[in-house]
Amino acid sequence: MTTLSADLLDLLRSDVVAWNARRDQLPDAPDLHGLDLSGADLAGANLTGANMEGTDLSGADLTSAELGGANLTGADLSGAVAADADFSKAYLTNAKLTGAVLTLSFLTSTYLAHANLAGADLSGAYMTGAHLEDADLTGARLRGAYLAHADLTGAVLSTADVSGADLTDVTMPDGAVRD
Repeated sequence: MTTLSADLLDLLRSDVVAWNARRDQLPDAPDLHGLDLSGADLAGANLTGANMEGTDLSGADLTSAELGGANLTGADLSGAVAADADFSKAYLTNAKLTGAVLTLSFLTSTYLAHANLAGADLSGAYMTGAHLEDADLTGARLRGAYLAHADLTGAVLSTADVSGADLTDVTMPDGAVRD
């Protein structure tokens, strides 16, 4: 992990295009754990593989951001807008995503166990093989989401809208596999 200098952190917060150019020159993934990036405009940022454990991203704009393989364990993304973002194979265990907008996002094989997704909008999200064990999806919108092969064991789905969602081979909250 590359620990970011104050200059690189300022660049991430102020100019995502320049950040992405510099990001490509870093020897490995950036270490952003525990930072306060609340409300930041990170639309389109390349944060692939970053360590963002415990980072505050509440209210941040992560539209079309690349977060594949990132560690967001315990991160706060409440109210964040991450439409069309790529979280494939990312770790969002115990993350707070209440009211987050994740429409059309890629959450393929993403770890969301024990995550709080209450009121989140996951409409049209690609969640094939996602790990949602014991996640709170109360009031979440999953309209047209692709959840095939996802694991929802122990998840709370009360008042969640799953209309039009692909639930092929999904392990439901009670442990039964849906055909």
